[in-house]
Amino acid sequence: MKTTESNIDIALYERFGEDFDRFRFPAEVYRVTSGRGGEALLIIGSEKTALYDCGMAYCGEDTADNILEVLQQLKEQGRIGRIMLDYILLSHSHYDHIGGLPYILERFPEALVFGSEKCRDVLHRENARKLIRELGEEARALYTPGNHTPLKMDPLKVDIVMKDGDTLSLGNETITAYETKGHTDCSLSYYLDPPGLLFTSESTGILEGEDYVHTPSLKSFPDSIASSYKCEELHPAYVCLSHFGMIPQEMNKDYFALFREECQSKIDYVDEMMHRGLSHDEMLANYLVRYWTPLKESEQPYEAFKINSEHILNALIKAVKEGK
Repeated sequence: MKTTESNIDIALYERFGEDFDRFRFPAEVYRVTSGRGGEALLIIGSEKTALYDCGMAYCGEDTADNILEVLQQLKEQGRIGRIMLDYILLSHSHYDHIGGLPYILERFPEALVFGSEKCRDVLHRENARKLIRELGEEARALYTPGNHTPLKMDPLKVDIVMKDGDTLSLGNETITAYETKGHTDCSLSYYLDPPGLLFTSESTGILEGEDYVHTPSLKSFPDSIASSYKCEELHPAYVCLSHFGMIPQEMNKDYFALFREECQSKIDYVDEMMHRGLSHDEMLANYLVRYWTPLKESEQPYEAFKINSEHILNALIKAVKEGK
């Protein structure tokens, strides 16, 4: 398969020793990610197949190739009866999660796309599509310098809306969607049972070390905290984090509390800057210096990080004011 892994990825994410593989799944789940910046995971059920997120546009064709390669191998091994992608599950509407969708639908046109109602509505907006294209082009320039191939933008769609608690059958397996706002208002997490595997949205964080959780709550920190409790109360046997992969099972008990602690730490940090009378621009500059590292560029262009950071700062300021 066409995959990308480097010493940068290891430095940023591989913090649990050589024996731990964050992409070793407790079910028939295969990483079909083909480039940097966004994951795509293929779920094989007893009767149906589903793709969780689509990755970036610049490598969308390679992602589609990877999906086909895995399906062909499983067919040759007699583990599936047909080569078909039945469903595509969108966690939310951001460019690094849905950019590859047009390429995958070109290869698998009969696949049905599932997402939240808000995600469906966002993908109809011209300004949202414009930003998806611009950030996709930024990622293409960063990760494949000299590549000027136009990005495919159609179709970007949701065929079937998933509401909180809605289920989807893969045969002997069931996928349940859970609304988990905070990162965006359109974020969904998905729970695969069996084996009790929770695919979280970015609303409940990204692990960047044994004890640090990045908290990309672009819309609402209170919503993200509420989403973390919702996920925790599912008591998942396994947790797969957006942009990270599987966490060690022994972390399941503490992960969401660790996320909430970091949310509070950021709220306190912004509260302190507001007490010092810093302007919005000064607070943003401080935030960027404190939380950006070159290692992050393996997963996100700086321009995208800067845009997200401004949204995060606004959400933090709102959280501070509401907490007064």
